[in-house]
Amino acid sequence: MADEHSHPGQQAQPKEQLIPGVKHVIAVSSGKGGVGKSTVAANLACALALTGAKVGLLDADLYGPNIPMMMGSTKGPEQQDGKIIPVENYGVKLISMAFLVPEEAPLVWRGPMVHQYLQAFFRDVLWGELDYLMIDLPPGTGDVQLSLSQMVPLAGAITVTTPQEVALYDVRKGMAMFTKVNVPLLGIIENMSFFVCGHCGERTDIFSHGGGERAAEKVGVPFLGSIPIDPAIRDGGDTGHPIVVAHPESPQSKAFRDIADKIIGTLGGKKEGRSIDSLLKKIKEPFTQN
Repeated sequence: MADEHSHPGQQAQPKEQLIPGVKHVIAVSSGKGGVGKSTVAANLACALALTGAKVGLLDADLYGPNIPMMMGSTKGPEQQDGKIIPVENYGVKLISMAFLVPEEAPLVWRGPMVHQYLQAFFRDVLWGELDYLMIDLPPGTGDVQLSLSQMVPLAGAITVTTPQEVALYDVRKGMAMFTKVNVPLLGIIENMSFFVCGHCGERTDIFSHGGGERAAEKVGVPFLGSIPIDPAIRDGGDTGHPIVVAHPESPQSKAFRDIADKIIGTLGGKKEGRSIDSLLKKIKEPFTQN
C-alpha cells in the first residue's frame, strides 16, 4: 500500500528492499534540542566501528545537519552510475544534507519534500553491506520521524536526554510516538550526566542526577548508560575528532563503548575488535592528539 506521501499511482517500495544490505537500522532521537544527540550518535557510531562492525551514519537532521563537522568530514560524496558514494571517516560511512547544500543556505521545506530527500538518502546512496546504520534524527516528533518509520524496518530507537525534568518530559512524549508507529525502544542514554573536576576529582551533578534512569524505569525500557559532561567531548565535536577515537582509553570513551556493547547484545551482533589505527587510516589530514 502506498503511504500518505506517495504520488498517485506510485507504489511505496517495501521497507526491506530500500536498503537490502543493512542488517540493523537504529534511530538516535531526542525529545528536545540541546541534549547532545548528534554528539552521542557520532561517538556511538565510532564505538560500534571499533568492535569490528560495518557502520553507517545518516544525518537526518535536514534543517540543522552537523554530523560532517563532528566526524571531521569536509569533502562531499562522489557519484557512481547516478548513485551517491558515502563519505567514510573513522571507519564509518556518512551522508548528510550538509554535503549537498551551501553551509549558510537554510532549508525551508514542507513535509513532502522532507520525505522525498530522506527517501533519497536510502534509495540513492550506495551503503553496501552494513551491520548498523545509525540515523541522527532532528529533535522532537515531526515529519522525519514519521517518514523514517514508514520507509525502513527500524531495529529500534535510542533516546538521548539530560537529567533535567523538562528534558525528561519530552523524552516520554518522544518514546510514546515511537511506540505508536511500532518501533522498538532500545533504551535511554543520559548525556551531560555529571561533571568530574580535572583537578580534585570531585563529582558535581550540574543538571540534577538519575533522571534518565528514573525515566527508563517509568517507561519500562533499558537504561543504556550515563555520559559525563566534559570539555574533551565538546572539543572532539568541534574539531571533528570524536572522543571515542581521539582518547579511546578515557572514562568518557568507555561510557560510549559500554553503551555500544549493550546495543550489540540487544540486537544479537558480534564483536571482533578493530584497532584505532585501522579507523584512522582513511583520514585525509594527519590526526594529532593535543
